[in-house]
Amino acid sequence: MRYTSSMTSHDTAPKDFFLVTDTISVDTRGEGHIIDLTGDLQSSLEHHELLEGHILLFVPGSTGGLTTVEYEPGLLRDLPEFFERIAPRDAHYHHEDTWHDGNGHSHVRASLIGPSLMVPVKDGRPTLGTWQQVILIDFDNKPRQRSLIIQLWGRR
Repeated sequence: MRYTSSMTSHDTAPKDFFLVTDTISVDTRGEGHIIDLTGDLQSSLEHHELLEGHILLFVPGSTGGLTTVEYEPGLLRDLPEFFERIAPRDAHYHHEDTWHDGNGHSHVRASLIGPSLMVPVKDGRPTLGTWQQVILIDFDNKPRQRSLIIQLWGRR
């Protein structure tokens, strides 16, 4: 398991209601590396025995994005090709005028996906479609260690 957690309870909440914050750590290769997080989410649900509620997943930083896809080889090739067409790596980005770090395209691409995702939980499972997985895309131009925040809330 790649996560750490902390628990919060509220005196006014029903006894079976809880909120927990976990951290999922992943090492990425950068440049559009796609990582399937679905198993990590399910492990966290099982560990905390969440039956019904929500999962909120957030990637701190401005060069990573979260979404859902059918995690299969064709789409794992299609997504990077798509992002190269709409935000080419070798285009001029004004971000480079400020920071000179070569990752202007990374920021633009991540802003199109967004840094967070919410998934409802029912019967202890994320309510994903049959072929739907939760993914992180690391758009930065170098490998990174990412610490994603996952919050679970609901009832046991």
